[in-house]
Amino acid sequence: MTTIADALKQARQRIAPISESASLDAQVLLAEMLGKDRAFLLAHSDESLTPEQAARYAALVERRAAGEPIAYILGRRAFYDREFIVAPGVLIPRPETELLLEAALQFAAGRSSVTAADIGTGSGALAVTFAVHCPQATVYAVDISPQALEIARHNADLHGTTINFLAGDLLQPLVERGIKVGVLMANLPYIASGDLPSLAVSQYEPHLALDGGPDGLDLIRRLLADLRRVCDPGALALLEIGADQGESCRNLVRQMIRPQQLNILKDYAGLDRIVRIVL
Repeated sequence: MTTIADALKQARQRIAPISESASLDAQVLLAEMLGKDRAFLLAHSDESLTPEQAARYAALVERRAAGEPIAYILGRRAFYDREFIVAPGVLIPRPETELLLEAALQFAAGRSSVTAADIGTGSGALAVTFAVHCPQATVYAVDISPQALEIARHNADLHGTTINFLAGDLLQPLVERGIKVGVLMANLPYIASGDLPSLAVSQYEPHLALDGGPDGLDLIRRLLADLRRVCDPGALALLEIGADQGESCRNLVRQMIRPQQLNILKDYAGLDRIVRIVL
């Protein structure tokens, strides 16, 4: 019989070649399979797994060893202060995107009403979390992917929020309906097409949510071209970007928008990450 300690050791060795957090990955997967928390694994390391449990765990470990993200294996991902359903049809929410959310919430704080939009909503993590923390807001979430919108709707229901979901390309659904917003959030694809095949993220996560064209800025340019058509005067727009795109985006915004304010916010590693625009 295989003990919990033995199973974790074997899993750690199997996962190590593709993950810098192999030990944590192994624990998370075994805790999930057993329906326990990680503390249970440490307290019961000498307990044996049944053959059925060992087989189920081995299957999860093989998926991770093949490079499949933990979030897709579990079917969920933590973002800010809650968990979201995720699947291969949507990008997995990243901690860096929480900085965009915090900037949006800070701007909206104290306002009696606000209309916000999340463009390229994916799992709905930004739109739903903003709606939870800003209950006075009217929130729109836009995506071109029907699969993404379906997952985002599930997440809105899961967290008891009312979101107006719109199918379409970037700002067009808002333009077509004459909708104006005071806060616009967008985590659009920003990886250059030529870089994508060499990145591990491209193996499992949807290319539609990753590929930003030849220089990674195609969708950002297109969004900027229509930004004033949907943003009220004085509105805040927040765009997530790649770590090497700060200066390029600064120049684009100055040329295309001429905003009142323009800042590039840095992430936890001190890298350029969010374009903050006040129109």
